[in-house]
Amino acid sequence: MLELFGTKGCPYTAYLRDDLEWDARPFAEYDVEDDPEALARMLALTDGQRTVPVLVEDGEVRQIGFQGRGCAV
Repeated sequence: MLELFGTKGCPYTAYLRDDLEWDARPFAEYDVEDDPEALARMLALTDGQRTVPVLVEDGEVRQIGFQGRGCAV
């Protein structure tokens, strides 16, 4: 299962979401600004890195940022 951690205001989160939707890949999305539990989980998965978007597959981080860019949380 894919999980996308991001924020509403981050354009790179939107770009990654669009790519996943274009590829018809199902995913769960978490807004780390509105969901403190999701933020805590993201920080645990990324060893404290505060850049979004973060793409997680089967509990492992696959991607941080989008094409080398991201937003700080």
